[in-house]
Amino acid sequence: MKILFTILITCATQLLHAQNLAWADKVGAVSFPSSKKVFTANDYGVVSDTVTINTKAIQKAIDDCAAKGGGIVVFKPGAYVTGSIFIKSNVHLRLDKGVTLLGSQDFADYPDLDTRIAGIEMRWPAAMINILNAKNAALTGSGVINARGKFCWDKYWRMRKEEYEPQGLRWIVDYDAKRVRTILVQNSADVTLKEVTVKNAGFWTVQLLYSTRITADGLIIRNNEDGKGPSTDGIDVDSSSWVLIQNCDIDCNDDDFCLKAGRDWDGLRVNRPTEYVVIRKCIARKGGGLLTLGSETSGCIRHVLATDLIAKGTGNGFHIKSATTRGGIVEDIYFRNITLDSVGNAFHFTMNWNPTYSYSTLPEKFHPDSIPAHWKTMLQKVDPAKGIPHFRNIYVSNIKAVGVKRIISAAGLNASLLENFQFDKIEIEANTMGTIDFAQGWKITNSKLKATDNKPISVTNSLSIQTGE
Repeated sequence: MKILFTILITCATQLLHAQNLAWADKVGAVSFPSSKKVFTANDYGVVSDTVTINTKAIQKAIDDCAAKGGGIVVFKPGAYVTGSIFIKSNVHLRLDKGVTLLGSQDFADYPDLDTRIAGIEMRWPAAMINILNAKNAALTGSGVINARGKFCWDKYWRMRKEEYEPQGLRWIVDYDAKRVRTILVQNSADVTLKEVTVKNAGFWTVQLLYSTRITADGLIIRNNEDGKGPSTDGIDVDSSSWVLIQNCDIDCNDDDFCLKAGRDWDGLRVNRPTEYVVIRKCIARKGGGLLTLGSETSGCIRHVLATDLIAKGTGNGFHIKSATTRGGIVEDIYFRNITLDSVGNAFHFTMNWNPTYSYSTLPEKFHPDSIPAHWKTMLQKVDPAKGIPHFRNIYVSNIKAVGVKRIISAAGLNASLLENFQFDKIEIEANTMGTIDFAQGWKITNSKLKATDNKPISVTNSLSIQTGE
């Protein structure tokens, strides 16, 4: 009778999860530019000499394509230097084999626009390739986009080490050191990004911002060829919905696949979630985390399925991070069918991430009336009750991992316990088990956890924790 009861409970749980994931078949772009009319950018004055700045000529080809009802913009084989270009509705920019777009090394070729960076709305340089306020647009092909972003990396490290950190301004340098994203999709719908190889981002590689019904399929990201640039995230889903990411291969120097939803006072003001996101059949190589949620959680992150993923050498396997000024809820997250190889933490959950970056304090030498507008935004006080984040209803299953340093590092807050984290069929070999602090309602079932130090998981300040040990 007990066995039958257990089977019934298990079947009921599986059915509930299946019902909760019914949305997963509905993500991604539902349309694609249909016109087959071809517009060759070379006919508009584009030159392949790795010197000429082709921005205006490429834009002219795109604009003509859009004005004539849409179509496909292509290039003859060659390498073309460009600053910011803007793909319009019904336009398919196709980079065929043998075509390389090279990012300009001049910041003047990337005009400022209204956008959101690291959770704060502000003026910031346009990306190298932009899809703004568009519907039914695409960027595809087997060609290469090389952002040549080292000029951005050098700017950041000089500002941070020589100017900002000595003045107690670590919290704002990431916003003042304006750098160039490679691909930005903003306020758009039904956009497809497919198969392009993207290299050496100056900042984030792909940002999907305030958009819906987006597909990123088969992208190859290689950001460490010219060195290790700061903040070279792979794909960032930022207050966007109904997103499909699949068959992508990322090597970067920050979070590989990252979901965000605004930061602190400004993120709470905007209050737009990231939701209904599927990430499947992807590989993360170097980077901060295979799957990262946060630290920008203010608008909430929910309804996420990450499945059939591989991590090789990332800092974290599954990372949820926030801070006590962010607020927001991270919930209904499924992380399953995952292979981890040589990662730092298999699971890392924290509500007090990177304090020197996360919390803003104006040094006494600066007057509040004479600082930039985005500094004032960052310094806006958050109601303490609204600033507390919440992580709950997290489902992790079928994980195999070797070469792990630590299995788990989990720290909630006295005011916000990590609630209902369910782990099933977890097989991990690691140096150490790790810690769980301020958690409630955890279960680790059908799992094999091995640590070379032979110490158990340390559980403190927690209720109803079943580790299976």
